[in-house]
Formats: sequence, C-alpha cells, structure tokens
Amino acid sequence: MLVNIKINGKNYQADSSLTILKVARRYHIHIPTLCYMFHEETNLEHKPASCRVCVVEVKGKRNLVPACATTVYEGMEVTTNSIKCIEYRKNIVELLLSNHPNDCVYCAKNNRCELQSLAAELGIRNVHYHGELSQKNEYKNIRGLMKNPAKCILCNRCTAVCREVQSIEAIVPTMRGFKTVISSPSKCITCGQCIQVCPTGALIQEDNTFQVEKLLADPTKFVVVNTAPAVRVSLGDEFNYPAGADVTKKMVASLRELGFDKVFDTNFGADLTIMEEATEFIERYKSGKNLPLITSCCPGWVKFIESFYPELLHLPSSCKSPTEMFGAIVKSYYAEKNHLDPKDIVVVSLMPCLAKKREAARTELSNDGYQNVDIVLTVKEYADLLKRRGIDLRELPDADFDHPLGESSGAGDIFGNTGGVIEAVARTASKWLSGEVKDVNFTQVRGLSGVREALVRVSDDISLSLCVCSGLKGARDVLEKIKRGEAHYDAIEIMACPGGCVNGGGQPIRQDMEQINVIRARQKGIYDIDKNKLVRISCDNEEIKELYHDYLIAPGSEKAHELLHTVFHDSSKA
Repeated sequence: MLVNIKINGKNYQADSSLTILKVARRYHIHIPTLCYMFHEETNLEHKPASCRVCVVEVKGKRNLVPACATTVYEGMEVTTNSIKCIEYRKNIVELLLSNHPNDCVYCAKNNRCELQSLAAELGIRNVHYHGELSQKNEYKNIRGLMKNPAKCILCNRCTAVCREVQSIEAIVPTMRGFKTVISSPSKCITCGQCIQVCPTGALIQEDNTFQVEKLLADPTKFVVVNTAPAVRVSLGDEFNYPAGADVTKKMVASLRELGFDKVFDTNFGADLTIMEEATEFIERYKSGKNLPLITSCCPGWVKFIESFYPELLHLPSSCKSPTEMFGAIVKSYYAEKNHLDPKDIVVVSLMPCLAKKREAARTELSNDGYQNVDIVLTVKEYADLLKRRGIDLRELPDADFDHPLGESSGAGDIFGNTGGVIEAVARTASKWLSGEVKDVNFTQVRGLSGVREALVRVSDDISLSLCVCSGLKGARDVLEKIKRGEAHYDAIEIMACPGGCVNGGGQPIRQDMEQINVIRARQKGIYDIDKNKLVRISCDNEEIKELYHDYLIAPGSEKAHELLHTVFHDSSKA
C-alpha cells in the first residue's frame, strides 16, 4: 500500500512495507549506516539496528529511531539531518573510535574504511572518550584471510553473509557485552565474501606483493604470470575506468612494466580445462555413471563439498582449475620446449579469488615435486602494487599476451561469469557430438540468480539437463535435492561467489555505484569480449591443438591425466 510521507520537508510516496532507510535511498537521500547491509546479489537485507548511526527524527516520537528498522506510515514526517541527529551520530562514532586502533595511515583499509569516512563526514577531529582497547591490535593469518578483532565494530555483516548467503556459518559472535568478538573462521572455504562486506580493516586479505617483487628482482628466477578472465573487466575499477571496461591490453603492458619474463593468459588454461572436462563429461554421459558431473574450477566450491558433502565427491570433475592446469603445462611442456629448469620457474597467478591462495598450496596440485602455481595475487593486491610502483594503466601502451599459452577462445573468457563454464562445456560437447555448433550462445544458462536450470540442445537427438549455482546457499539446496533423489541433472556448474568470479573475494569494491550494477557491467564486459573473438569454441584454439599434437596426445590421455587432473579429499572432520 502506498503512503504519503515527508522527508526533510519534501513530499514522497512509498510502499508501507519499506523502511525509512530504503525509501531514503530510493530517492537518493543520504542517511549514514555502518551495521546495515543490503546484499544486492541475493536480496539479503541485514538490519540489526545495532550501531544506531542511521538514527533520524520522526515527528511525534520522543526518541530518535533507527532508519534501517523503522517502517514508514501515512503522514510520517522524517528529518534526517537535524543537529540532534548529527550530534547523536557523532557520539556513537566517537564511542566506536575510542575502542578502535588509530593506525589509519598504515591500515590496509586506509581511504577505503567506512568508519574512517563516516568520522570525516561528521567532522570528528578528536575523541572525547579514552580507554584501553578491548582487543589486541594484531592480525592473525587464517589461510590467506587476515583477522584483527581490535578493528572489528561488531556490525555482524560478515556473519550474515557467511550464514545467509554462503550457508556456512564459519564465523559467529562469541562472548557477551564488552568482551564480544567475532570468532575465528572454522570450516572456512576462503571465499572472501566476508572481506568484501567488512566496513573496516577487521577482515582483510593476505598481501603477497612484496614476495612477488623480490622474485622479479632475482635474476636466477624465470617469473611468468597468468591472468584470469574476470581480472580484465575489474582491474580498471582501480584506475577510473567505467565499470566492466576491458583493460586486457593495458593489463598485459603493466605486467611487462613490472618485469615479468612472460605474460600469459589463464584463458588458455580455461580452454584446456574444457578439452578435458568435456571429454570426461561425454564419457560419463554415455556410460550413465557418476552423473551429474559437477565443475571443479572454483576452489571455494571444492573446499565446500570436501567439508560438507564428502559422500558426493565422486561427482565433481577430476580436472584441475584453469590456472593450475596452466602452471602444470608451464613447468613441463613449456619448460622442455624452451630448455628451462622447472626449479627456476615461478608461476604467479593474477586472480579475482581469495580461495586461489589456498588452492595453490594443495599438495596434490603439484607435479614432479613442484607446485603448479607458486604465488597468487588478487586484483586488489595487484592494483595496490601498481600504484606503489607509480604505474597507471591509462598511461601505458597496448600490449598482447606472449605465445604459446597466450591464445584463447571466447569460451575461455566466459569462465569469469556464473554459467560461463557450463556454457563453454556445452559449446565443445555440442561440436563433438554433432559436428557443428549452429549457435554458440547458450543463453539459457546465463543470468545472476542463485540457481538456474536449463534444458540445452547440443545435437538433433541429445538435450542436456543443466543446472547453474551462484553462491553456496543455492548449491547446498541443490545438493540436498540430489541426495534425496529429487533432482536429476546431467551437469552442474557451481561457483562459490554470487555472480561468479566477476564478484570474487579478491575483486575491488567500487564505492560510486551499487555492487549489483558493477557485477552486471563486468558480466557484460566478458560477454562482449567473447562476442568479438574469431574463435569461440575451446577445441578450435590452434595453440591447444598444437599442445595435444606435440605433447598431451589427446584429451583424457595418460599424460593429460598425470598433469591436468587431481583428486579430492574428505575434510568434513578436519
């Protein structure tokens, strides 16, 4: 039901089910918040009304009310910017700052911290409350996730995302009152979504940039880098490009500027993954065994199934992820071809994903005693590294990837989007099963919703039942149905982060627009790259054909299995 209200003396109409805050945001009226969170990708609204920063005056009410938890009604008159509101907010923020470290200058969230920004907005120049910090100001490294309880303001955004969006509940509040802390993650899959919503420096990611710089300066090391598909449509966010802008050529130039010996494309590894995964899928489909095949590119998802559904570990594809396949090929085929000793090769992966750091450390992702990938940098880390070195993407000339291992199809590009991996599989499977692909755009699997189902025709007499899961809550629901025998698919794609890699835990957060619009822009950017490529099916990549002809023999061969496939482990009791 529509009601008439006033905000700051102006008339508005709004649905009576909405809160003051949602109405204000709809009409671009600023009300500051800290604990409130609307997770656009999943429509999760977290409104604990605990920080009280969003308080407003309502005519007829004696006390200030939280805008995030107060619904509008007919005739309501709201004032958001009165002296009373501002003084109350200043008092709240000063209390938070009294129990917060003042090391902003060297905090990883400096200039990106919501508490810092709010203090500046309110004109706070000193804090009238003093006392000892309730928590020790130090970071603890938890598998690439850095946690500092002294910087936590107990907004509980992280716990809400972990519980409601990812269905994991790896972090929860413990203790009570002044001693309350957010627990250290247990059964954490390192998706990084908690870092993405943390307003302060309480949760940040591990920084490996200095390690990379030292290796680049070591003349005894041959340091190569490979870049994931989602990176090229997000890195520009840190250099004032429009959301979703394709900065591939500038990115390659920046990597050369830093001194990498070779700059390769993870998309080559994505095409390689499709060759192996499509082969595996067709074998399973024809035999009717171990269906549905579930994609295994996302390390957050792999850790999730190992921890929560070990009884279903026969379903994921045995394929390594694209970057791990790439690393394995660099330290074998490429090393032999270029007379390099694998012990001197360092493989750096530039990824949108925090979970890739833990993936790189898995002992089974190695060959001949060498890890396939040595170091992972996220987009956030890489952008900081470029800025530290005074490198601006806009000032660089265009550059292209090195070859071989730098050529890719459009199918490799779309890996960065939710639905992209299964669409890439469908393209190659369709060509192998029918001899041609009339339309490479399997748009039925595209979108942003948490669970999507599609019946895809890949030949005149074969249609595949596919499912796409974006975010782990939806994945959990699907897996439960499979266990109960209520869902039957031929193949499933699962990505841990809502929206896929374009919204990975290592991606930049734009402050100038809603995150859902950023994700849509990145998604469109990737589909545009795919659309403009001459080769759009993985099996048509000439460098991939050459690799199989010269080295791997055929998809699914003994050599391919040795280098490109892996195993999974039951870690439910770990």
